[in-house]
Amino acid sequence: MTGKPRTSLTSTVLDSPDPRALAAFYHQLLDGWTLNDAEEDWVTLRMPDGRPGLSFQLESQYARPTWPAGPGDQQMQMHLDIQVDNLEAAVAHAVSLGATVQEYQPQRDVRVMRDPDGHVFCLWIET
Repeated sequence: MTGKPRTSLTSTVLDSPDPRALAAFYHQLLDGWTLNDAEEDWVTLRMPDGRPGLSFQLESQYARPTWPAGPGDQQMQMHLDIQVDNLEAAVAHAVSLGATVQEYQPQRDVRVMRDPDGHVFCLWIET
């Protein structure tokens, strides 16, 4: 093989003890995204325009991350940033779906949240 291979990001994958339930949460949270590849141990969400989406895979030994993490804690490896047009309404909607609001909030225009499995995600509004 010569030259650089063609590559493209297709998905960000989140581990979950229940991929179908976590995919259902994000399906309801993310307006217009479609469910694909719904299997027992793998589910994919796609953006309406075909850009990279989210996938959820079974991890039977899943450990909820701690944020902010302390020494010896299971650290957060990544998080999702989700832009919204109304921060208060978006937080209320996410909570109604099973998300929780983190106690520590480092920025005024961002709300640090946790999905039902404990993955951290941020709702933010451009100010």
